[in-house]
Amino acid sequence: MAPLDWIVLFGTLFIIVGYGTWKTRKNQTLDGYLRGGNEMKWFTIGLSVMATQASAITFLSAPGLGYESGLRFVQFYFGLPLALILISAFIIPIYYKLKVYTAYEYLERRFDLKTRLLAAFLFLVQRGLAAGLTIYAPAIILSTLLGWDLNLTNIFVGTLVIIYTVSGGTKAVSLTQKWQMAVILMGMGLAFAILLYKIGGFTEISSAFQLAGSVGRLEVLDFDFDLNERYTVWSGLTGGLFLALSYFGTDQSQVQRYLSGKNIKESRLGLMFNAVLKIPMQFFILLTGVLVFVFYLYVKPPIFFNQTALAGLENTEAQAELQSLETKFDANFEELQTNRDAFVEALEGTDEAAITQSKNKFKHSVAQEQEIRGEVKELLLANNPDFKVKDTNYVFLTFVMDYLPIGVVGLIIALIFSAAMSSTAGELNALATTTSVDFYKRLGAPQMTDKQQLWVSKLLTVLWGVMAIGFALSARLFDNLIEMVNLLGSLFYGSILGIFLVAFFIKWIHSNAVFWAAVIAQLMVLGLHFGRVYDVAFLPSFDIEYLWYNVIGCGLVVAFALLFHFTLPRGKKEQS
Repeated sequence: MAPLDWIVLFGTLFIIVGYGTWKTRKNQTLDGYLRGGNEMKWFTIGLSVMATQASAITFLSAPGLGYESGLRFVQFYFGLPLALILISAFIIPIYYKLKVYTAYEYLERRFDLKTRLLAAFLFLVQRGLAAGLTIYAPAIILSTLLGWDLNLTNIFVGTLVIIYTVSGGTKAVSLTQKWQMAVILMGMGLAFAILLYKIGGFTEISSAFQLAGSVGRLEVLDFDFDLNERYTVWSGLTGGLFLALSYFGTDQSQVQRYLSGKNIKESRLGLMFNAVLKIPMQFFILLTGVLVFVFYLYVKPPIFFNQTALAGLENTEAQAELQSLETKFDANFEELQTNRDAFVEALEGTDEAAITQSKNKFKHSVAQEQEIRGEVKELLLANNPDFKVKDTNYVFLTFVMDYLPIGVVGLIIALIFSAAMSSTAGELNALATTTSVDFYKRLGAPQMTDKQQLWVSKLLTVLWGVMAIGFALSARLFDNLIEMVNLLGSLFYGSILGIFLVAFFIKWIHSNAVFWAAVIAQLMVLGLHFGRVYDVAFLPSFDIEYLWYNVIGCGLVVAFALLFHFTLPRGKKEQS
């Protein structure tokens, strides 16, 4: 990177961290630290909620998904607006009425202590892993592309987050997230505009979209009801709905964001801000990836975007085969250019037969390019069986590093770091709050003063931050980062949501019934996943994609709770 890029990068990061730390330096009350003093307005809440969800993984993987498969991933979010409306209508008033610090406090009042601790424990497990992944994801990509030391990058990101999260708690997280989202939106907007400008130098924008559409990159809706198809309208409206209900309604990292509002109205408006803007934002990010795909129809792309992986084939027996594939790739790209131009020219006329013929030739060239890339992946995997073959995580940043102007590159890297920091800060803040309120104070120190709990919360923030960095240092790159984070959530969110749905809407079910229903449902979802993915002999294997885990887990909890209500004895609380 050029000196100006370094100035933009570190200037942006340190100004945001310094601002959050300075503005909340006097935040020394427990309520201020855990709930932001209930001072936040809807706009800050809305940006904070969005920033907590939109981690660096979103801006690394989603453009790659758009490049590889188009806009279909946006269906994942179709259930989100309805979920936020339901949460605003039914759940937010309950949390405000009870004046809770965490969502799980409500479960003890409704059921008993063990149910509260079970839900809190499931949250800590999945969110603790996710916090490490949100640090690791940008670090592995940036270290690969820029030659940075992976461990130092992990430590740098984690340390910055710990500094301002410990300093100001919830308020610091929310205030910094507002400016981090500004950087994120400005960076993505600039990248999108520059892409349009560069593509406009090659062809008309309308022709560019026709090229993308001809190979399925602009297809959004899939109405096939197939449990083995990952992204469809139905999986988004059902699995996506249940995932969003659990994430925004029961996950402390999100609950803590909107519980910092001045009142119910501000919290509701913050969520409605996300209900309106989340799908367009995700569509825009995926469309950026589609434009990168079109750009590389005119500018020859790398045969494999992760160049560090290819470098590992040098001086090996596979090097000659790689050179052969590169020659084949170059020849195919020349043919692709010829077929591309013929297709664009045919589109300007009215001869349907010529349009169809040229379109098929163009599609064949694109398919051939994907086939050659597949052969490269197989070659890399044969040379190193532990190699993770997903290359799409490197697509967007490769374009940024090679083709964006000096200064903008630094802003995009700052965007990635800002997204990582905003999401991780929200997670660490929630992890520390849940550990402090639901476990430490409730089980070990019920007489602890507010001042003591404040310092315990700060210490726990540091400990969770160190643990997240530790996980990031020992993690390995998963198949696709954004899908891995959503998978982690789907494994646990269904069971957690089932507990809360019973608590909110089926008032007569007793605590033992819902506790054991949740335990069994969680084990069954884990068994379903590991049986499918790892082909464990004693576990069932069904072709069901991970979004459906949310529906299955939630449904199992409700069904078993209804059954156990009549077959298990009531808990001590209900008996008394």
